[in-house]
Amino acid sequence: MTVIVGWDVGGVHLKAARAEDGRVLRVVQLASPLRGGLDRLVQAFGEAKTKIGRADHHVVTMTGELADTFASRQEGVERLAALAASELADAPPLFYAGPAGLVRAPDAGKHAVEIASANWHVCAGLVAHNIASALFIDMGSTTTDVVPLVGGKVAARGYTDAQRLAAGELVYTGLVRGFVMATADRAPVAGAWTTLINENFATMADVHRILKSLPEAADLMPTADGREKTDAASHARLARMVGADAADLDDDAMLTLARWLAEAQLRAIIDAAMLVTSAAGLPGDAPVVGAGIGTAMVAEAARRLHRPYVAFDGLIDAAPEARAGAVQCAPAAALALLAPRLIADSNKRLQ
Repeated sequence: MTVIVGWDVGGVHLKAARAEDGRVLRVVQLASPLRGGLDRLVQAFGEAKTKIGRADHHVVTMTGELADTFASRQEGVERLAALAASELADAPPLFYAGPAGLVRAPDAGKHAVEIASANWHVCAGLVAHNIASALFIDMGSTTTDVVPLVGGKVAARGYTDAQRLAAGELVYTGLVRGFVMATADRAPVAGAWTTLINENFATMADVHRILKSLPEAADLMPTADGREKTDAASHARLARMVGADAADLDDDAMLTLARWLAEAQLRAIIDAAMLVTSAAGLPGDAPVVGAGIGTAMVAEAARRLHRPYVAFDGLIDAAPEARAGAVQCAPAAALALLAPRLIADSNKRLQ
């Protein structure tokens, strides 16, 4: 039996997926915001290792290098790689570098451009091995990836974050941490268009909590005001976005406001999908493959794009208790499952 753990080191979450002989058996996600430094990430690694168990191989991808803890993405890659190598010393980790394959920690700095924010690439690559042509959409807590797959290959026009933003393949909207003020510039309130306040009074977690569309355990970060994660507290935070107090908007008015903001978020994803498909040459019947915590929104986007919908967990082997986690932490799961092939390719290059 070969045990592989795939790790995804993000700016606010550490995710890990354990696969045994090609089957995902366990998935762990822990809050580990990097903005205050690396101490919480070290703690999260310790907690995750206890929950995820031993491994024959560790493989790591990351997006955390973008955190403003680091002066540059180069520095972020180097420091996160060094930290992961220290924390996973039982089986020295390999780092996913996209077209460069897997690299060792001492070589991470040389491949910083390929390693930085490459978690989308490994996930799209796994999907491409299963479906030749598709639009892969992974909606997470902070961002949404929109990746075309053509002829069994990742057909993205961009690779770096800057390139992907320009191509519409990276959308900075997420189910939990997306800023309401960045989702729309106005909203209908009491029959008038009301400009949203440009302050981080509320996040999209508040919107989806009110709409009952926030998956259980998806919101691991503190609220915008540090108060409770309840419907009433979300109501108050969202009211503040339109310059009001909670008492100024009844439940129906608040529901209308939340629906408007969720619709604006969905439109941003659909716009990106239409931009991407306009350049990719995808067949008209190519499905949308959905992953992340926002799969319900991705499925609705697929419906509006008039494309079939395929769930990510329908493409992998996962234990029933690990299936939801594998969807929500798709890059970590994909890396654990693709690792045997990637390790074999890496060994060939090093011979």
